[in-house]
Amino acid sequence: MAYLSMGEAHRRISDYLNRFYDSVSSQDGSSLRQLLSVSSDSPHLLSLADALNVFQDANRLIKQADRYSQLGEIIAPLFRCLQNYRIGHLVDAYNAFEKSANAFLLEFRNWESAWAMEPLYVIAYEIRVLAEKADRELASYGKNPEKLKGAGSFLMKVFGALAGKGPKRVGALHVTCQLFKIYFKLGTVNLCRSAIRSIETARIFDFEEFPVRDKVTYMYYTGRLEVFNENFIAADKKLTYALMHCNPRREENIRMILKYLIPVKLSIGILPKSWLLDKYNLIEYNDVVQALKRGDLRLLRHALQEHEDRFLRSSVYLVLEKLELQVYQRLIKKIYISQKQRGPSKAHQIKLDVIVKALKWLEIDMDVDEVECIMAILIYKNLVKGYFAHKSKVAALSKQDPFPKLNGKPINSKGTHKNKNVPSVLGLIIPFFFFNFFVCGGGGG
Repeated sequence: MAYLSMGEAHRRISDYLNRFYDSVSSQDGSSLRQLLSVSSDSPHLLSLADALNVFQDANRLIKQADRYSQLGEIIAPLFRCLQNYRIGHLVDAYNAFEKSANAFLLEFRNWESAWAMEPLYVIAYEIRVLAEKADRELASYGKNPEKLKGAGSFLMKVFGALAGKGPKRVGALHVTCQLFKIYFKLGTVNLCRSAIRSIETARIFDFEEFPVRDKVTYMYYTGRLEVFNENFIAADKKLTYALMHCNPRREENIRMILKYLIPVKLSIGILPKSWLLDKYNLIEYNDVVQALKRGDLRLLRHALQEHEDRFLRSSVYLVLEKLELQVYQRLIKKIYISQKQRGPSKAHQIKLDVIVKALKWLEIDMDVDEVECIMAILIYKNLVKGYFAHKSKVAALSKQDPFPKLNGKPINSKGTHKNKNVPSVLGLIIPFFFFNFFVCGGGGG
């Protein structure tokens, strides 16, 4: 930091105080937002932080003028936050910002109009980001990281201030999305349910009133929750909504959505096209898709092992592991097609030891009894139509449609039904052109 005179430090602090007061008095939310963006590392705020660390009596300037003092409960701790953030004391920075944020929320409740929504949004963002940084600092000292949990409690208070009637309620979804990010980070996703119930059951909220950005984020996180709960129909609709309404220029966001949408689509028998995986750098799914197409169990297991860490971090490993049933179905279908070419009259009769040999060729060691169990599961799950003779160890496939397609339904789904977990606000009709991203798979050819 270059030398800073006391006079220049005084001027910078006074300039900030004037801008803060003018923004509030003129209800200029956009200007006030910039003055609160602590973690943005903007040159203006960095120079202010330097001035605060030179001029140590900024509180006196606040108290000297009546117009500043009425905002002193917000500004004084905000100054302490900026000072500590500049010198890397992140826990102290968070503690000070939390005090400033609580004071701001008290004032916000008294403002009848919604002019301060942008500043409130940045406060909701900053308290989460600063809490994450503070927790990393605490962890490095061997202390319990607890600030992100505190940020979640503050945001619940913000949500309460927005959930009533009036123009401010449009901010409820934005704050909910910040809460989701905290809960997912902490691994307490069960806490999302109360916020979801508030959004999806309260009559005061009309989902279509919310900004598109917030709707996309909301559908992304609630879609991930449905993946976690294996509600694939609901997950498909929510993640598809997020994909279709995401800004097409935000490729990283599209990639994040596809990381979860692709496993969902695979689970309901729809395969992504190869160009999609290449464009969004999702090559970890290439071998998974090829395994489904070929009926190659070895390739699927290899893909899961190779990208295990990545799939576990995304919490989709178990979803992908369950694709084994579809791979078995595809393998048996290939055997069926091969037999049909040699002798159509007996193609529907497949000896279990033929399947054993096919698996052995794939270096999968299974005996006839194990294959019989697999066949029983495939028949029960409606992936294969037919029955098998236990004594003769022969599977007799149906002569009509022996390999039903999933057609966008989860395995063992017996037709469509209304899923209670799909919010009534959706009203989703997926545009036909969306399926340019995907091709039907499952039991297809």
